Amino acid sequence: MEQFFQQLINGLSLGSIYALIALGYTMVYGIIKLINFAHGEVYMIGGYVGYFAIAVLGLPVLPAILIAMVVCAVIGVLIERVAYRPLRKAPRITMLITAIGVSFLLQYTVMFFVGPDVKTFPQMTNQVFDIFGVLINEQQVYILVITVVLMLILQFVVKKTKMGRAMRAVSVDPEAAQLMGININTTISFTFAIGSALAGAAGVLVGLYYNSIDPLMGVTMGLKAFIAAVFGGIGIIPGAMLGGFGIGFIEIFASGYISSLIKDGVVYGLLILILLVKPSGLLGKNEKEKV
Repeated sequence: MEQFFQQLINGLSLGSIYALIALGYTMVYGIIKLINFAHGEVYMIGGYVGYFAIAVLGLPVLPAILIAMVVCAVIGVLIERVAYRPLRKAPRITMLITAIGVSFLLQYTVMFFVGPDVKTFPQMTNQVFDIFGVLINEQQVYILVITVVLMLILQFVVKKTKMGRAMRAVSVDPEAAQLMGININTTISFTFAIGSALAGAAGVLVGLYYNSIDPLMGVTMGLKAFIAAVFGGIGIIPGAMLGGFGIGFIEIFASGYISSLIKDGVVYGLLILILLVKPSGLLGKNEKEKV
């Protein structure tokens, strides 16, 4: 039973990170129907910004996360403004290919400046709490607390603020929203900014959790976060949260009770199963998706 609860804590930690990244995928898809494959690279850049803030500038973890969120928000807005906005009325396949191109551009730009090698992320005190035989380390506490706080802030922004109402209106009917006086471009840029900021925070948290970062870290993690968004229902914010935690639990339990060699296969197999059985995801409906 102790092993079960230990895996539960591990799955909760990993699922929190997937959920933060999946939120960016789902918000962008919900508002402009684009699968932003460059989102994983924004998360990777967040990890590097956090690394330099802690290792070079000597900052504590929380300021490092805030700096990473701001930098990634700016990068997200620039990507939308330069790469996606001119193609907004182009066929979806054009934007999809552009997103893949932006993904590679970011990967190799980072690799040019920092090199392809894995960098060791600065470690925390590594304090471990023993709760009835279940071990919870300091990194996991950070991940869970910061994820919950960021999700609550996101829910407040989307449900209670003027910009959040604009996001929901644009996701339902952009033309009608524009006729009501909503600035479409500003709303879409804000969506990219907030999604990228969450990915930046996730990048720092992953660095803390695994103690390493590299220029290709966004590929696998980004793909799994995308699967999480599809699993919960892409375009739906609660679906991204549910999908993130779901994929985290599935991966950890597959690794713990079957084999670590098959955990990725289980996750990708789940994507195929979802697309075959319920393409709209757990919370999705056979109607227009909403943010």
